[in-house]
Amino acid sequence: MPTTAFDDLLRTARQQPEPQHFYLIFAAAELPQDASPEQRARFAEGNGGALTPVMAVDKSPQELTDFGALVAESAQTGQHWDMVFVTTQPKSSDLPPDPQQVEQTLTGLIERIRTGQIDSFLNFDREGGIVRLY
Repeated sequence: MPTTAFDDLLRTARQQPEPQHFYLIFAAAELPQDASPEQRARFAEGNGGALTPVMAVDKSPQELTDFGALVAESAQTGQHWDMVFVTTQPKSSDLPPDPQQVEQTLTGLIERIRTGQIDSFLNFDREGGIVRLY
């Protein structure tokens, strides 16, 4: 079944034979300081700009009720975001992930986003709809 929304991904992850673990990197659209007038106009219309990671979290599918709950939880941070990059990995055991390993994984994923290596992520807007980046 193709993933067209975050809740589809969540449902699919829960159905996998191996337990899955989600890594979510929230990003905000920003306009570079040296943007041209044309770029500024496009950005004002909701297009263009650069996506900058602003926060990251890991979750099991069981910790995620649905996308609405994730948005509500993220709102508690007070941090604005426009898109969330999501990737999953199978868990090797029923034990909680090692916090140091999770931190290393999130740091690596954030760096990949910063350098434009986003092929392994699914991207979702604030409504939970999939976004295709080119």
